[in-house]
Amino acid sequence: MRSLQDLVAPLMADQTTNMAGGLVTGFQSKKAAETFRVYDDAKDGVQALYKEHHAKQTVAHVLDMKKKYCRRDRANKTLLGVWQVLEILNSFVDESDPDTELPQIMHALQSAEAARQDGQPDWMVLTCLIHDCGKYLSVQGVPQWSVVGDTNPVGCAFSDKIVYSDLFDANPDARVSAYQSKHGIYEPNCGLDRVHMSFGHDEYLYHVVKDHLPEEAAYVIRYHSFYACHTAGEYQWLMNDEDHLLMKWVKVFNKYDLYSKADHVPDVDTLRPYYQQLIAKYFPEKIYW
Repeated sequence: MRSLQDLVAPLMADQTTNMAGGLVTGFQSKKAAETFRVYDDAKDGVQALYKEHHAKQTVAHVLDMKKKYCRRDRANKTLLGVWQVLEILNSFVDESDPDTELPQIMHALQSAEAARQDGQPDWMVLTCLIHDCGKYLSVQGVPQWSVVGDTNPVGCAFSDKIVYSDLFDANPDARVSAYQSKHGIYEPNCGLDRVHMSFGHDEYLYHVVKDHLPEEAAYVIRYHSFYACHTAGEYQWLMNDEDHLLMKWVKVFNKYDLYSKADHVPDVDTLRPYYQQLIAKYFPEKIYW
């Protein structure tokens, strides 16, 4: 059986890094790579969301939200199909994203089509399609500051590579002495699975879908918003060997998530049959959300 490293290596070998830190693909937006994720000139709502996110994403908040939304025995579960959730999110616009104002289903199809045109395995195409379905949390009444945006570890020092890192001064955890070192409450190289991340759609969706997808796909979903790590290279001291191997898949995924954002609108009716069939390959008709 080929190792995970053997599988990843050929995919990474021919990729080139662009100025924004992502990977160049044959299918991408016409925008220059360096114009993505530029927050200095982002609309006011983006900074306002991060201001609230950085002030309120504490260890206590994360533990409370994981108990409420990530446990198998949680009470507030709804039985829905994956495509059904994508359609529900057709009216959802991510307030933290400076690069697109399209509804979520359009971004999902743009990402998935980019991966499909590049000949990625079907699990990666599916991951691109569903990676933001955890934003269904907003439908359940969770405010966007605890659903969207970049994720970061809590319970340890906040990296200055995190978007709007100066706004962490308003976070009560910034005054907890045990959280101020780079390891904080964690052991060195403990593995990201043992690290509490700021709560949002990544962690929630991971727990919804992890029993149905390959390990690589579940990992991408869980950490795709962890830009301080997969793009800026921070928090390596918390990662173990498995993280370093699996994070390579996040980097492959990221080019389809970020650089496929464009103004063209996918034809949902034309694409629906293909993606419904792909979803059915991995998921039962309905799962618990």
